Order: sequence, then structure tokens, then C-alpha cells
Amino acid sequence: AGKVFLGDVAQAALRALGPHDPPRFTEQPGYDEQRWELKSNANDLTLTITSREYWGFGLFAICFLNKIEISGPLALRARCVHDLVASLGRDPWEASWLRRFEKASGCDSSQHKDAWESLVARAREDMGEEVNQLEDALRALRGADQSAEGVLDAAELALEEAKAALADRNAPAVERALGRASSAIIEADPSTGVRSTERMAQRSTAVPSAQKPEAVDAKHLLDEVPFVDLSEEE
Repeated sequence: AGKVFLGDVAQAALRALGPHDPPRFTEQPGYDEQRWELKSNANDLTLTITSREYWGFGLFAICFLNKIEISGPLALRARCVHDLVASLGRDPWEASWLRRFEKASGCDSSQHKDAWESLVARAREDMGEEVNQLEDALRALRGADQSAEGVLDAAELALEEAKAALADRNAPAVERALGRASSAIIEADPSTGVRSTERMAQRSTAVPSAQKPEAVDAKHLLDEVPFVDLSEEE
């Protein structure tokens, strides 16, 4: 079987999709192993990668470009590109031969850069908006129930962690922190009834020790057991 070279950007794109179907070739590589097209689906997203040479007659791996198309809702596409760029460690629009790349793609370098960065910015805005919404909910609950202040403090700490992770472009850490903050806010909100339900459950399961009998009176059972003396038998 022949080998194909995905390149670091294409590999990062597949990782950024999250759990996805196994990639399948919609155009099989032939004699020229770097001319191919593959697709993969992840929920509402579809990723298509098309490989073509753009200089050097395809004699080297760096002679090829990968055209990456992501189809689906804008918010999901933006998040995928955000995670791709964060994990790659370099600008994905960089090319080994810029002028040839611009000619082959039909766009100059600044247009490629703007396309990538606009999606990254959109993802950051979406995550920042989630942080702001939870901060508003937290402020609205402050002072409503003194017994819930500790839970709200935990929510506030989680939101600070989310903002720090967002600054580091660590989207998975942002999601985990937002999840903790959201759970704490729901617990502290009296309208959800979570805390009252927990208190009722604790009271119903707490039985005073005085009510728990330590011994069982079984004398009547012993009276019914027949007694046979075998001490005199040989």
C-alpha cells in the first residue's frame, strides 16, 4: 500500500475535529501519491482535505499544498480552526514558496491570514461571551443566600481559570472551567431547588443512633429449638 503525507496542518485539522469518523479517500492516490482527496465527519462538521502540487512537479513533499475545507455551523467551524491554530505552534498560512502558493491558491498571504484569524477571533468571542453570561448570573446571585456564598466563590474561581485558559488559547481548559462554574451557579440558584433537594435528602437519610436497635430479642426462637443431650452416649 502507498503512503500519503498529510502534513502538520492537515493532521492538526483532524485532531481539532474531535471525535470523528475514520477519514475516507474520495479521490484515491494513484501513481502520484500526493494527489488525493479525503473527507471526515464529526457531528455537524465535514472536513475535506485536497492535496495538489504547486511547484517542483511534485518531486518533494513540500511541493504540495493541502486545501482544507470545513463545512458546518460557523461557531463550530471557528472553534475547530481555533483549536487547530493553538495546537500547531506556527501560522498555518505559511508556505515554503510564497509566490507560487499565492498563485496556486488565488489569494495573497494577507487574505489567507485574515481568513484564519477571523475564525480564531470568532471562537474567542464565543467563549468570552459564555464567560460574561456566567459572570452576570453569578453577580445576580450574590447576597441572595448567605449559605450559598461558598458555592459562588467556587464559581468565581472557575471563571477566573476560564479567562486565564482563554488567554492561553486552551479551549478544552476553558470548557472544563466553564462547566465547573455553571454547575456551581446552578447549585447556588434557589430557583433550581438543587440545594434544598440535597438538604432534604440528607435529612431523610440521617437516622438518630438511638432509633437503631443494637440487638434483636430472639428468646422465643430459642424456646422452639429442640434440645438433645448426647453427653452420655458412647
